[in-house]
Amino acid sequence: MSEKYFTRRQFLQFGGGVLSLFTLFKFFNDFSKKVKISFQSSFLPISFKKTFPKKWKKQEINFAEFKSEKYNNKILDSDFTLINDGWIDIINFENYQNINFLSLLDKLDQRSENFLNTFDEDKRNKLFPIGVIPYAVLIKNNKDLINSAHQSWDFLLSKKLTGKIIFPQSPRIIMSIANTIGVKNSIGKLKSQAMMFEDKNSLNWLINSEDSLAIVPYSLCYKYPKIDSRITIVFPKKGVPLMWNFILTKSKKNKEILIEWINSLEKNRTIDKLSNQGWYLPFKNDYSQSKFKQPIKSNIFSLGPSKECWENSWSLHPINSQRKINYEKLWNESLIP
Repeated sequence: MSEKYFTRRQFLQFGGGVLSLFTLFKFFNDFSKKVKISFQSSFLPISFKKTFPKKWKKQEINFAEFKSEKYNNKILDSDFTLINDGWIDIINFENYQNINFLSLLDKLDQRSENFLNTFDEDKRNKLFPIGVIPYAVLIKNNKDLINSAHQSWDFLLSKKLTGKIIFPQSPRIIMSIANTIGVKNSIGKLKSQAMMFEDKNSLNWLINSEDSLAIVPYSLCYKYPKIDSRITIVFPKKGVPLMWNFILTKSKKNKEILIEWINSLEKNRTIDKLSNQGWYLPFKNDYSQSKFKQPIKSNIFSLGPSKECWENSWSLHPINSQRKINYEKLWNESLIP
């Protein structure tokens, strides 16, 4: 019986192959264990998405198609879910853990705490406010309206804007604005001013129309005055609607990872980048709070809402099924003059 011996080169080649297989196995094993975060990127500025650690697996979803098996499975398979307050009702909170145990609530400012307290206890314990986006008014080719727009929302009833306003698709946003206008049947009067009710393509319509106005989240439109000099961004001093964004967690085992990421958001440079793109951290540290205290700017390159605007701005509180029915009835019965 003959014996076979490894030469030194053969031994090294064999060892290298085993090492390669081990490395490959380890890579796929680590990849499968990556922390996963699901989110809808529509309203997220680039600067915020860049804060996600590179090791995380990012899963983009469309909450409008939440009931489809494809997107539902993505959310169920995610460690963290990022969602705005407009979609809270579709979430099954039984799938999520309390986030209070992370002692993260100490970071939140009074505005965040007040909004959290509008939710019932089970939801409140599982929602962590990670960002707030103010709605903005974009005025195109109607610069004579800018001064009145800075003061209040009453300017929306101007005859110059009849049939030229692009409203959000959300009736609650429009009704909340109507509540700040002190005229009878303000909802119906606003509806009569509409060019359309649109979210996804509102900015395209604005750019491609002659004289118009759009109400959109600031994170979507902050750069447009620099692109088109005919467009001006305005934040009425009477306040604007706010869009809240929350993080939810499926497992306690990733709490340190979550805390590390949230802590990284509080760097001054990161806070600057986020606020410049319409995303404000609702944290009580001094630098975050400085972004809510901007002076009023009347030029086209707005720095965001002024301190007075922030103080008068409002959040859309959660509603139960009966109140939802009442809102729908009010919306449908509002008459167009």
